[in-house]
Amino acid sequence: MGKDTSRTPFFIRHRRGRERGQAPRQLLAVLALSAAGLVGIVAREGYSDKAYPDPVLGTAVPTIGFGSTEGVRMGDTTTPVPALQRALRDVQTYEHALKQCVKVPLHQHEYDAYVSLAYNIGASNFCTGGRKGGTSVLVQRLNAGDYAGACDAILGWKYAGGIDCSIPGNRSCAGLWKDRLRMHAQCKGNAS
Repeated sequence: MGKDTSRTPFFIRHRRGRERGQAPRQLLAVLALSAAGLVGIVAREGYSDKAYPDPVLGTAVPTIGFGSTEGVRMGDTTTPVPALQRALRDVQTYEHALKQCVKVPLHQHEYDAYVSLAYNIGASNFCTGGRKGGTSVLVQRLNAGDYAGACDAILGWKYAGGIDCSIPGNRSCAGLWKDRLRMHAQCKGNAS
């Protein structure tokens, strides 16, 4: 008969199963986006000192600075320091949302990948999959302890404006697919 582990705290059960040489996953309460994670986000988003239309949603969602959209109007301008400060505030919003829907401990590289994805697709989409009152496939897998499956679910976010960005030879959104592949590798601990 197997040992009943139902009363053993989750983080202890999962610490026993970690790979050799790898630090244990941390409770979300102690995690924050790493400096490398922030650099990855701002490098991916790029910088614009003038508000520009979202590549998919157009002027309905103007974007400025390092990918910020909240409260932005066409015609708005910024400079690098305020744009980075705003990106940091945005990151905190996404981290808070992630900590509300994810209930399991994570490695830093997993956490950074998920915050980066939430920054790109929005906190609500990250948590709900775009379904009101629902839970995204990624979060379902993660909360079930399927860490590899949750990382793989990043690759499901491959559409932009109804176009499958993973199709070889795609010219309209190949960068999005390249970014998802990078996030996937980061999530698995294979980031370059």
